[in-house]
Amino acid sequence: MSISYYPGCTLKTKAKNLETSALAAMAELGIEVEELPRWNCCGAVYSLADDDLIHIIAPVRDLIRVKERGHDTVITLCSMCYNTLARANDLMKHDEEKRKTINMFMDEEPDYAGEVRVVHLLDYLRDDYGWDKLKEKVKVPLAGLTVGPYYGCTLLRPREVALDRPDKPTLFNEFMAALGATVVDFPMGTECCGSYQVLGNPDAALKVSYDILNDANQHNIEALALTCPLCDYNLGRRQNLMRDKFEGVPEIPVYYFTQLLAVALGLSPEVCHFELNRESAIGLLKDKNFLKEVPA
Repeated sequence: MSISYYPGCTLKTKAKNLETSALAAMAELGIEVEELPRWNCCGAVYSLADDDLIHIIAPVRDLIRVKERGHDTVITLCSMCYNTLARANDLMKHDEEKRKTINMFMDEEPDYAGEVRVVHLLDYLRDDYGWDKLKEKVKVPLAGLTVGPYYGCTLLRPREVALDRPDKPTLFNEFMAALGATVVDFPMGTECCGSYQVLGNPDAALKVSYDILNDANQHNIEALALTCPLCDYNLGRRQNLMRDKFEGVPEIPVYYFTQLLAVALGLSPEVCHFELNRESAIGLLKDKNFLKEVPA
């Protein structure tokens, strides 16, 4: 039986290297997913205002689409989409007064009370698929690749929807270890990359991202693995800007976790769209002999 899949907006454009690698990997693993019809943007960020219910409407509509498909689970890839959908779901499940208000407002939609389970692909692989089964599927173990799992903010906060302990998470580490990589924790692996401060205070966001890369470099990490398009932008695509402002900025390739999964499963590099990563990303994998064929 297939599972509902929510892609979100960015995965169809600037982060298609996250989506295409994920869909190819899930197909290889035998995980059958069905993209939600009529999905809309989840809002990207969950509102922090307690009385701002209008911003809950968008993610709830997506959850209703899952329910309409007769599914009880929806898989997400982007950690910000996961966080927004999961928190909206938690509110609808546990806050009777707000649930009533939102359902009354959406009078053209069926009532929703948190019946759907929102999961991120990482915790689905851990809890539903299993690390041992994943290890059996690995064809190209990432042996010799030293990876720093970058959790960022939204996989671990707030506690109600966290995929793991925010003080000492292991989920991402276990995933990378299942692929055969050498996993190295680093203190700033759970710190915010600067997020949307890149719009309002870009210099501050750049400094935070630089500190994260510098910390990873000091722990002899060759590459970062992450789950969020905004983290990819701040930590990967802005590395050249960091070099204009700071000295000694290390060149650290940044990968979506699904790209490394696809590589470990022996899938074609074409499904990973490495042209959207920094040039060093495909170079490192080629040097490690993980890619048998590299597109020109």
